[in-house]
Amino acid sequence: MTKYTRMYRFGVRPWERYGPAAAASIAALFDREECERSRPLGRALDLGCGRGQYTPELARRGWRVVGIDNVPAAIAEATRQGRNGASYVVGDVTDLPAADLGTFDLFLDVGCFQGLDAEQRAAEGAGVTALANPGATLLMLAFGPTVLRSLLEGVSQAHVEAAFSDWQLLTVEHADTRGLGWPMNRTRPQWYRLRLR
Repeated sequence: MTKYTRMYRFGVRPWERYGPAAAASIAALFDREECERSRPLGRALDLGCGRGQYTPELARRGWRVVGIDNVPAAIAEATRQGRNGASYVVGDVTDLPAADLGTFDLFLDVGCFQGLDAEQRAAEGAGVTALANPGATLLMLAFGPTVLRSLLEGVSQAHVEAAFSDWQLLTVEHADTRGLGWPMNRTRPQWYRLRLR
């Protein structure tokens, strides 16, 4: 938390470049989820939502969405923007049941899981599983492991599968890095799509 609190304080948010750079591919992922569901779509939880970069888009599409992040300043900014009926809470993705948020049909994790250590990844996986409705989907964007782990973080497919052992891995797709400069374009990011068994 300390690292991200400092980064928000000084306006250093390189992860926010990904949303505009990959808007079309993210829209396609959201489209696929919606095509496989009937309306109303249900509830979505944006894990490590930051200032709410993706949360409002899910709300605009018809999800009843909550964004959660452990940096109060990020949540304050997301709440101030107040777009499209999304709601936001300060909370810890490694202790989701404590936030008392209810259950969800879709989970979105864009770059949050990759920054956790093994124990924290297991805790996020357990918390997401505890809050998941039957047939829930998890969409996760994560950098692959790199020699710059201390700077860029990153996880492997095995890390994802270990933390979400009760989930079926449906797809692993390379994420578009066009428009992102070094070092983010060297991180081999992947989109993981999982479904609760």
